[in-house]
Amino acid sequence: MGVVAKRSSMTFYSDGSDHYSHRVRIVLAEKGVAVDVIDSRVEDLPEDLAALNPYNSLPTLLDRELVLYEPNVMMEYLDERFPHPPLLPVYPVARAESRLYMHRIQKDWCKLVDFLVADQGTDEEVEEARKELRDSLVAVSPIFGEKPFFMSEEFTLVDCCLAPLLWRLPALGVEITEEQCPHLVDYMARIFDREAFRESLSDAEREMRD
Repeated sequence: MGVVAKRSSMTFYSDGSDHYSHRVRIVLAEKGVAVDVIDSRVEDLPEDLAALNPYNSLPTLLDRELVLYEPNVMMEYLDERFPHPPLLPVYPVARAESRLYMHRIQKDWCKLVDFLVADQGTDEEVEEARKELRDSLVAVSPIFGEKPFFMSEEFTLVDCCLAPLLWRLPALGVEITEEQCPHLVDYMARIFDREAFRESLSDAEREMRD
């Protein structure tokens, strides 16, 4: 299989340790988009970002005159702008279901990851968040055995949202074992082995699993 031709030039202001930036980088890699990634930190933002983004936040995607500063909007824009490979189903019902899965990942798991990353809770609150995240993943683990990807025969934007969370589990102190969750562990191995996923990783993210 030949190298995918680069088809665009964009600028992506990305936090190399942030899972919201990571999900967009996965989409960019899956699409084979030529992009200038500007690795940034919240505490040291590029000077020109405030003029582009009214919230002066990361991630921010710049495509010519278009500026996007909401990760899921970026992901869907990229999927429409670069249709191949498609990362959302064609039919409206299936597309709506995918968006609902993304919403549930945000409500159920991202909030816990965000809390743990912020590292501002008490020891008891942190351990409770870890337990809630671990127990929730263990509970849904069997569904990862039903299809190759999350509730889908094809890799989708839902996987792009989920993969960065799962990659960060060791760094967050959340252990998922093969004995507990064989289907989830298999899914993670399959996702993490994708060429685009490996390309998407920042230096900071690679260190999370060294």
